[in-house]
Amino acid sequence: MTNDTLQASREWWSQRWLDLLDSYRFKKRLERARNYSRQGNVLSIEFKGAKVLARVQGSEAEPYKVSLSLDAFSDEEWGYVIETMSQKSIFAAKLLAGEMPQNIEDVFTSNGLSLFPFTLGDVHGKCSCPDKAVPCKHIGAVYYQLGDRFSEDPFVLFQLRGRTREKIISDLRQLRNTKNLEKSDKKPLKTANTEVQQIEHEHNFSLKLDNFWQYQEPLESSLVVISPSVSETVLDVLGTIPLAKDEESLVNSSAGDVTINYLQTVYKDVSQKAFLAAMNVGG
Repeated sequence: MTNDTLQASREWWSQRWLDLLDSYRFKKRLERARNYSRQGNVLSIEFKGAKVLARVQGSEAEPYKVSLSLDAFSDEEWGYVIETMSQKSIFAAKLLAGEMPQNIEDVFTSNGLSLFPFTLGDVHGKCSCPDKAVPCKHIGAVYYQLGDRFSEDPFVLFQLRGRTREKIISDLRQLRNTKNLEKSDKKPLKTANTEVQQIEHEHNFSLKLDNFWQYQEPLESSLVVISPSVSETVLDVLGTIPLAKDEESLVNSSAGDVTINYLQTVYKDVSQKAFLAAMNVGG
């Protein structure tokens, strides 16, 4: 795969880390570090708190010991970050899915912090090799390996800043639960009785539920009941019913006409009964 293909296939946060490494001006040293990473010279990588501990095989028989770390955020600073994260559920959802939200840096910058180091000088590296340069090729090889780790697990980057996956998720859930409880406590519970009392208070009359839906008074004399027109029904709008013709219907009315005439009679009958029911006549 070409460098362009590799870069396109990496997650953006992993590529961001490698771009930082590629900004280092000693390109020959970086090339040796990249070869060490590709050839499997990084024997092991483990995390001890916010520090990365690695063993890198060099020219000597005994592997060199490498340690890397970033400046960890304080508990207070992480508290501000978690508070900002909790305000947008998309952050928690994506992180739980193993993705880094595209604008996750905004959460940190809004609190005066930077998730990613600005320069390689912000990454503290030590190696047991005799080369005093930082980063040496062994430290550089671990840098490249961490880029792959970031692709597999974006929480590794948070861990370098002093907060594990479990702690972040736990804090997010606890904060969101606390906010939900506060909302439910502020919202008064309404019962049927309290709503009835509120209606009685607003309208200044006593409400009797037993006969609420009954009306015993005569209707107003000016009340007019308008019978719906049957001159045009939904059947008229739809048009002629396409029923099959038989030999008899070829001479007389078609089956569709007969059906429409019958349904119009039904519409008229139903309309009259509705009119009588509305006027309370005959029942």
